[in-house]
Amino acid sequence: MAGRAQPRRPAAPPGLLPLLLLLLSAAAIIPRGDGQNLVTEDVTVVEGDVATISCRVKNSDDSVIQLLNPNRQTIYFRDFRPLKDSRFQLVNFSNSELRVSLTNVSISDEGRYFCQLYTDPPQEIYTTITVLVPPRNLVIDIQKETAIEGEEIELNCTAMASRPATTIRWFKGNKELTGKSEVEQWSDMYTVTSQLVLKVGREDDGVPVICLVDHPAVKDLQTQRYLEVMYKPQVRVSQNYPVQGLTREGEPLELTCAAFGKPQPTEMRWLRVDDEMPQHVVVSGSNLLINNLNKTDNGTYRCEASNAVGKSHADYMLFVYDTTATTEPAVHDSRAGEEGAIHSVDHAVVGGVVAVVVFAMLCLLIILGRYFARHKGTYFTHEAKGADDAADADTAIINAEGGQNNSEEKKEYFI
Repeated sequence: MAGRAQPRRPAAPPGLLPLLLLLLSAAAIIPRGDGQNLVTEDVTVVEGDVATISCRVKNSDDSVIQLLNPNRQTIYFRDFRPLKDSRFQLVNFSNSELRVSLTNVSISDEGRYFCQLYTDPPQEIYTTITVLVPPRNLVIDIQKETAIEGEEIELNCTAMASRPATTIRWFKGNKELTGKSEVEQWSDMYTVTSQLVLKVGREDDGVPVICLVDHPAVKDLQTQRYLEVMYKPQVRVSQNYPVQGLTREGEPLELTCAAFGKPQPTEMRWLRVDDEMPQHVVVSGSNLLINNLNKTDNGTYRCEASNAVGKSHADYMLFVYDTTATTEPAVHDSRAGEEGAIHSVDHAVVGGVVAVVVFAMLCLLIILGRYFARHKGTYFTHEAKGADDAADADTAIINAEGGQNNSEEKKEYFI
């Protein structure tokens, strides 16, 4: 029985077969070779910028070069782009190089891109695109807008949504400080918060505190806040008259009190320490005037100033000299003390110290003189030992010389 003839399958059109083979070879997963002729480099790019991928052949033999994305989809086959992503653009194509640019890079573009060379055996090498994301925002939060001298305040600086995580540095003026950082990860992004605890003084008022970011995707990114510090007054007393010379009896004295604080002092007053203010003293605001000095005016005069933070004072010690005094004047030196007080230095104290030192040296000389005198007398007594009990002078001489026995020992021979 004759077999039935099998129907023949229609033949593919003559021009379609080479195209099918070409597409199949482009989509096939080619085993990775040693990449001995292929050269490429990893690419690091900031989000939104342009990344350039280069596949180069060291020893070209006109083999086909193609570039694949991380999903192994063909981006470029020779100079043809099958992928419909217009962000990929051909920069250069030759027998020895396929160079492609990718614009407006995003995190989703990160990964391995494959360069393939159709040789026998085929060769493959990959390049890695790393996408950097700078911090979206940089903010300093301060615990207290206005601080009081001596308080500790807390500042927090936050760098949001960066990749990789940001390093935060703190500065007060030009001095770097150390903060404590915490890192939170959201998907592929990082948020970093750094905390700084700072004890403030009056010298910090108006000084900027700077939060600076170290990140490979950005340079010189920083923000700052200026410190506002309240402090109690600084008080100083100065002598207007006499400008130089002694404060003599019968002459005038004029003092001025200056006070600076934040806020500015709201109250200022003069008083006399441990005594009542003389009736002839004239106080006008920050000035104190004594028209006719006398010795009853001697004492310490204090200027007090206060504001919302606290109270401080400065002292001036007055010593009235006789009208005939010609020695150098005492220097009224204002210096800070308790509660910012300023105490003057009296030269009478220095004179008292000198007198005590001189007296101590005289006492020491007297004691040393008596000591040496006593030891000198003892020496002569031993020299004449035995003469005190003698009946007459001859016996005393004999006893003093040690008797006949001693005289034998003291014999001298002359040759």
